[in-house]
Amino acid sequence: MTKKNTFYITTPIYYPSDKLHIGHAYTTVAGDAMARYKRLRGYDVWYLTGTDEHGQKIERKAKEKDQTPQQFVDDIVVGIKDLWAKLEISNDDFIRTTEDRHKVVVEKIFAQLLKQDDIYKGTYEGWYCTPCESFFLERQLVDGKCPDCGRAVELVKEESYFFRMSNYADRLLKYYEDNPDFIQPESRKNEMINNFIKPGLEDLAVSRTTFDWGIKVPGDAKHVIYVWIDALSNYITALGYGNEGDDQKYRDFWPADVHLVGKEIVRFHTIYWPIMLMALDLPLPKKVFAHGWLLMKDGKMSKSKGNVVDPVMLIDRYGLDALRYYLLREVPFGADGTFTPENFVERINFDLANDLGNLLNRTIAMIDKYFDGVIPPFAGRVTEFDESLQKLASETIVQVESALENMEFSVALSSLWQLVSRTNKYIDETQPWTLAKDESKNGQLASVMHHLAESLRIVSILLQPFLTHSPREMWKQLGLEQGELTSWESTKQFGSLPGGTRVSKGTPLFPRLDTAEESAFIAAAMSGGTQSEEPAEQPNAAKAADEAPQAAPESKDEIAIDDFAKVELRVAQVISAEPVLKADKLMKLQLDLGYEQRQVVSGIAKFYTPEQMVGRKVICVTNLKPVKLRGEMSQGMILAASHGDQLTLATVPDNMPNGAVVK
Repeated sequence: MTKKNTFYITTPIYYPSDKLHIGHAYTTVAGDAMARYKRLRGYDVWYLTGTDEHGQKIERKAKEKDQTPQQFVDDIVVGIKDLWAKLEISNDDFIRTTEDRHKVVVEKIFAQLLKQDDIYKGTYEGWYCTPCESFFLERQLVDGKCPDCGRAVELVKEESYFFRMSNYADRLLKYYEDNPDFIQPESRKNEMINNFIKPGLEDLAVSRTTFDWGIKVPGDAKHVIYVWIDALSNYITALGYGNEGDDQKYRDFWPADVHLVGKEIVRFHTIYWPIMLMALDLPLPKKVFAHGWLLMKDGKMSKSKGNVVDPVMLIDRYGLDALRYYLLREVPFGADGTFTPENFVERINFDLANDLGNLLNRTIAMIDKYFDGVIPPFAGRVTEFDESLQKLASETIVQVESALENMEFSVALSSLWQLVSRTNKYIDETQPWTLAKDESKNGQLASVMHHLAESLRIVSILLQPFLTHSPREMWKQLGLEQGELTSWESTKQFGSLPGGTRVSKGTPLFPRLDTAEESAFIAAAMSGGTQSEEPAEQPNAAKAADEAPQAAPESKDEIAIDDFAKVELRVAQVISAEPVLKADKLMKLQLDLGYEQRQVVSGIAKFYTPEQMVGRKVICVTNLKPVKLRGEMSQGMILAASHGDQLTLATVPDNMPNGAVVK
């Protein structure tokens, strides 16, 4: 019987001693992107995550809260599952090491290893780090402290069971040699060989007697099975290994295609876990990918430093796709990265709002304007720029697939954004607004519109592993339903989008943000401070004209013509207007700039009614930095003359086209 085309991916099982933060989300979102990608490619995927719930640290934490260890972990796990749901993690299973399906099999594994003399009883004396649940030799300590977390260690002497690790050292090195991709990145493998194996692999203490919270050693109940024997087994117990008659998933999916782990636990997954499997005569996982840490400017996240980033706060304020994009785009997977509020906001503004969102808005607006909202049919290569756009689209698909196969998420998104940027440039090259003035060039204009829509279709499909909402919103605006035209394989044929498809204007995918304002909000949230949902307005050239006038100087400094040329003024038509809630002087305007639709908030509500504004042609400053006023984003400023308590808009004749430059 031929085995199915399967893909098994796991995250580390998280230690539920406290609320999870953005660093944990980073690993799990990466695994989710990989699982989604493989499903899109037709694989039968099993994505596992879960919690490692035993150990001395849990026992102590529970005692501090006057709870049983089980009550303590139950409460934490509820929060973890809620976070995974919030992140829309598509895991197929969630394993808890306190579940019977796990504990029973761990007892069997320990008994088997004991029976075949891979485990023996002795006395252990060494250094133990409770937070990491790890033993260390004297030579492995750094300045007398834990080499992983830098915290104090305890000298422990107790009766213990030991695993004969040294018996498998040569076989493990041979596996490394025969499977050069087993440990990724490559630097992690060199670290394991030089720091742990070559100096001499010591036998591993695999039981404890100084606490009770764990799985008992069969036939010797005063011993608790060491947490790493317990925890590492989850990757096979979750599949049903050891359950006769109920192990089909194990037979279908093992060995794992990839274990995703943080670099601090790579030793356990690339030395202890493979040796355990060798002793059990089971296949080894194909790859262990040890990613870096998501750090802050002042190092690792911790409550004591006041630098913990709550992913729930970011999702609630900026949307899930913004967070998922940042996590997968900002840091090369495998390396350490640094989270800053400024970088987070700038990624949203530059990549998502300016590049992707603006491209979609402009395209839909032009198809609506020039072809009554209907996408023209594909006509091959008509303009001189069509071939290069099609070629890049084909290359991008190959690059994204190659990067994802290697879990290079930032590389995949960088390649995809080259296509987004190239498509934006294509608009400037073809100048649809110019083609629209000449009826003889209607064929070229139609080709441009199709190429824009088709490029967006391809981008939306390739975005699916990373973002969970935006692709479907893009399909909605492009007039597509999920099906053959949104399948991964459909990207391989440029021009698949059928002519006659009707587009639908929608709201912007990602509103532009005020960097200073939003960065301050995130920083305050990280430090545990509070901040109003409506931060104090900052001085900005785009502020509405409702502020109290200040005495103007007799004259202002002279500027050169080049200075004035930096201001971009364009004709815009008001297509809708409405008051801003709880702001008597502000009005929210939707402006048609010809190539896109834009929202501007202006202080004209005391001088004009919304009905008076609709249809007017105004002059808009279009290259101002966006600002949020009373909770509404303003993407520019309309010009008006004011004197005392009078205000009059600067307008242009109706025959002046939207988007025309004002000089």
